[in-house]
Amino acid sequence: MKRIVLFLATNLAIVLVLSLTMRILGVEPYLTDQGLNLTSLLIFAAVMGFGGSFISLAISKWTAKKSMGVRVIETPSNSTEFWLVDTIRKYAADAGVKMPEVGIFDSPEVNAFATGMTKNSSLVAVSSGLLLQMTRPEAEAVVGHEIAHVANGDMVTLALIQGVVNTFVMFLSRVIGHTVDRVVFKNERGHGPAFFVTMIVAEMVLGILASIIVMWFSRKREFRADRGGASLAGGQNMIAALERLNSLHPHPLPEKMAAFGIAGGGASGIKRLFMTHPPLEERIAALRAVQ
Repeated sequence: MKRIVLFLATNLAIVLVLSLTMRILGVEPYLTDQGLNLTSLLIFAAVMGFGGSFISLAISKWTAKKSMGVRVIETPSNSTEFWLVDTIRKYAADAGVKMPEVGIFDSPEVNAFATGMTKNSSLVAVSSGLLLQMTRPEAEAVVGHEIAHVANGDMVTLALIQGVVNTFVMFLSRVIGHTVDRVVFKNERGHGPAFFVTMIVAEMVLGILASIIVMWFSRKREFRADRGGASLAGGQNMIAALERLNSLHPHPLPEKMAAFGIAGGGASGIKRLFMTHPPLEERIAALRAVQ
């Protein structure tokens, strides 16, 4: 699921840069000789957490275009591009959103994604492999799935969720660092190395736990987007598209496809908590139940 991975990676990079910059400049109002000012810390964590998340969202289209080599179709040059642009225009109108930018990126994998800061300023891109390996009805269903993501405002919701978890990770990691520094290392004034080391370790551990929340949302939104794609392109076409993905990428899926693709791999136990997508079999069964 390329848009999720790109968004999370960009968010992490921005938060780290902001945090390091504020540390170098000494702009950490929550640190005092007596301990932590929890109100200042919460404000600091919220500004950093939501700031990183929404900056990531604001540059998501640019990041996707540059990192994936998306060629935006300004003027269709062949029948396939005319069909793709017309299909997206029709589905966008049906879903009640403005016409997205339309792009193609060179990849043998069957893949597609949608991103953008708002539902009326989005990008929908498909891989060259999708255009070659899927029938038109199947490809239309995949496009409908991506338009459903746009119409549902999934990227904005993801930014809000990521902002909340960023805030709690930064807040709690510093509280844990302060507690260890005071209770275990008996540092009564200021903050010693134990605070910063513990804070970094806690931030990493809490960040992993927080990602479970983000991945849970990612899986839920796939079921909803499947239903949206079925509404736009037809239920049987959406089922056929998912079955095609299943046949092209039998389980276990390559790790790269499980993380980035329109379809994720199967997993069990703890691994399932970190899946970006539900197994294709579950998505197909859910659509059949609706049908």
